[in-house]
Amino acid sequence: MLIAFNKPYGVLCQFTDRREPPRRTLAEFGFPPGVYPVGRLDLDSEGLLLLSDEGPLIARIIHPRHPWPKRYLVEVEGDIGEEALHRLRSGVLLRDGLTRPARARRLQAPPSWLWPRDPPIRFRKRVPTSFIELTLREGRNRQVRRMTAAVGFPTLRLVRTAIGPYRVEELAPGEWTVLSPPSAAPVLASAPRSAADHRDRR
Repeated sequence: MLIAFNKPYGVLCQFTDRREPPRRTLAEFGFPPGVYPVGRLDLDSEGLLLLSDEGPLIARIIHPRHPWPKRYLVEVEGDIGEEALHRLRSGVLLRDGLTRPARARRLQAPPSWLWPRDPPIRFRKRVPTSFIELTLREGRNRQVRRMTAAVGFPTLRLVRTAIGPYRVEELAPGEWTVLSPPSAAPVLASAPRSAADHRDRR
């Protein structure tokens, strides 16, 4: 089984939390038993998270030699220009080494399907923001945030929009759906479900 989930801001990519008071976790969204996250998405990031109960499929998706590309929508602080975008494309030197070349382009505006963040990002009237689309083929810890900071444009909001052939646009925050096999077209195999649906079935 392969599941696509639109992870909201402030939700941990795990099913339990030992911190007091506990933070929100995946347990509240009514997933089928036995599924686990395929990779991770930070607490303060949003968007597409895949879950599966199939070990070989998980290994295939995250294999370090042939990882599936991951696409991000990033709102950064400042008016980002071509020089910074070129550095992102060429590779950025971080503490753990040079990143692989990435795809990076500036967007004139956020896509129409993008939902408002809850809570909203801090607004600074005198500081402009920019939206970029960034596609990576590696998954270092907080890599996108470190890359944009290294080229002088700190990340304000980070939304993962795609992993391989699968995209998040069909799902509202907190919704999930079962996907068709990865060898087939990226078609949703079931209607999106939400935490409210799970509560109604109990």
